[in-house]
Amino acid sequence: MSDYKKTVLFDEHNNLGAKMVPFAGFMMPLQYDGILKEHNYVRNEAGIFDVSHMGEFFISGKNAKKFIQMVTTNDIENIIPGKAQYSAFCNEDGGIIDDLIIYHLGDQYMLVVNAANIDKNFSWLKKNLIEDVSLENKSEKYSLLALQGPKSKEFLTKIFPEISSLSYYETLLPNRDGVIIARTGYSGEKGYEIYAPNDLAKAIWMKILNLSDGIHPVGLGCRDSLRLEMGYCLYGNELNEETTPIESGLGWITKLSTNFIGSQKLISNLPQKKLVPLISNERAIPRAGYDVFDKEKNNIGVVTSGGMSPMLKQGIALASIEKNFSVNSEFYVKIRDKYFLFHKTRLPFYKEGTYLSD
Repeated sequence: MSDYKKTVLFDEHNNLGAKMVPFAGFMMPLQYDGILKEHNYVRNEAGIFDVSHMGEFFISGKNAKKFIQMVTTNDIENIIPGKAQYSAFCNEDGGIIDDLIIYHLGDQYMLVVNAANIDKNFSWLKKNLIEDVSLENKSEKYSLLALQGPKSKEFLTKIFPEISSLSYYETLLPNRDGVIIARTGYSGEKGYEIYAPNDLAKAIWMKILNLSDGIHPVGLGCRDSLRLEMGYCLYGNELNEETTPIESGLGWITKLSTNFIGSQKLISNLPQKKLVPLISNERAIPRAGYDVFDKEKNNIGVVTSGGMSPMLKQGIALASIEKNFSVNSEFYVKIRDKYFLFHKTRLPFYKEGTYLSD
């Protein structure tokens, strides 16, 4: 355990009886009361996650916007102060280095990246840095708490009444303590992400937990099942440097006209595969790495993420399928030497999420 980093809330997780596991170089809470229970807490009430392992980069300077436009796939011109944007970094071949969220904080931008990719991302950004841009890695100075669930606004306004004005993918500017609160999240429910200097994180965590019995500490286990029900991509599963954003279903954040790094390869090379959402009426639980077949039992792809949907009580999967076969409506997933029928469906799998509600 000594080889792994700890968030500032490590002792709090142990005090709450969390099962701690290594994740992206950190010891993180997998679960407290059980993944299924915690999944339902978030879908019905509110759950609070410690996701302080995530990385935070701050970019400012005269050419900050020009630099971000060059290194990210989305169009940075589309966001004004107080807005957030989902985007990605691509390598020269159009493969995904990472996905991220960009927050426009007025005089600077905050880029939130995946924990496992912090060092890789920062080195790549430094390599491509242009004049009159300041780039800082403050990942070790910030903690990140995510309060997610349909009752999250009702609860959090008791501490931070100013969040009542936030709509989906909007952010408050840093307050006098340097705390940043945004209406973003990874659950498909109404929720808020609270970026706080490390010395304030424990106090905020305790204040939130003490607001109501309807707020539950939840771990990374249900974070994964929640995101899968929404069809949200996960780096290392759907996203990697051998897969383009077009092939990962992220064409909507890929603005080729902005001429970002890797865009020319995306223009000249046709996608070879496509991400397809699958669902089964059979008693089948697909897992990442399981092979996918057509009706003639030709191997045409692989499950990138899969599991049993706690809300739908059906097996669901995201699968990377050879482009020519992605138009099919029926597929088979091989599970323990048996073929199970899956149907192509539309995302999100779970359609009752409150993330867009007032």
